[in-house]
Amino acid sequence: MKLPGVSEFSWRDVATEARLLLIGIPVFLWTMIPIYHMFLFAISPKEDAFSGKLWPDHPTLHNFEIVFKQQHYFLRDFYAQFWNSLVIAAAVGVLTLIIATAAAFSISRLKVPGGRTVLNLALFTYFIPAAFLAVPMYRTMGNYGLLNNHWSLILAMVTIASPYAIWVLKQASDKLPVELDEAAVMDGATTLQIFRLVYLPLMMPSLVAIGTYAVLLAWNEYLYAFLLLSNDREITLPVALGNFLAADDSPWELLMTTGFIYALPPAAVYYAFRRYMVGGLTAGAVKS
Repeated sequence: MKLPGVSEFSWRDVATEARLLLIGIPVFLWTMIPIYHMFLFAISPKEDAFSGKLWPDHPTLHNFEIVFKQQHYFLRDFYAQFWNSLVIAAAVGVLTLIIATAAAFSISRLKVPGGRTVLNLALFTYFIPAAFLAVPMYRTMGNYGLLNNHWSLILAMVTIASPYAIWVLKQASDKLPVELDEAAVMDGATTLQIFRLVYLPLMMPSLVAIGTYAVLLAWNEYLYAFLLLSNDREITLPVALGNFLAADDSPWELLMTTGFIYALPPAAVYYAFRRYMVGGLTAGAVKS
């Protein structure tokens, strides 16, 4: 007899949970072990960095002090490079949102002529790997005198991020009821009012997801930043981290400490908006 409030035992549920655990635990370990090793290097003295132990004999925060006080040759512009990364990532996120939102609204809601062609051309750009476009992008920026200028990297990353952003926002926009636009028009709303008062609030989850995607893409970029920026005070922190490897005796403990610090902001952004990332980026995966 089944007792009230007690669910029926199911071997199928147990098997499902077991399969999830068998998949989830290795994935979790695969993800966390490199992060743990990075943290291990960060709290280890130089002489213990390669000891191979699961925990250093004498853990220390001295490496963090060296980084924050810029007490090493490779860290003399740490704050300037961190600020460069922050400004470039924020600018890429804002510009990508503006371009993608306007394009998706025009194609999906205003039905502008040629909108479908623009969308297809945007998707076509992903047939060419971004790495193959690095040299043409370098030459283009050189022709316009933008080399070693933050705008060169910002424009390059917006170019890479916008096609995918337009596609995701267009698919999510297609799911919004057309009746909302028609009702707003009946009430005398202009196109800009529909965009501002109807479209943007309903698209907010997808907008947050796309903005986060663009920011993280620019934050982690290395190849384009390496090619387009060269001055030590203009480069981003990922490029500066690569300079650590140029030394004969690379300070691995400082490299990992700086990398660990640099990884904290995107991790915080992702976990702050993770529910938007999952819902927003999959909003247009299956068209209803």
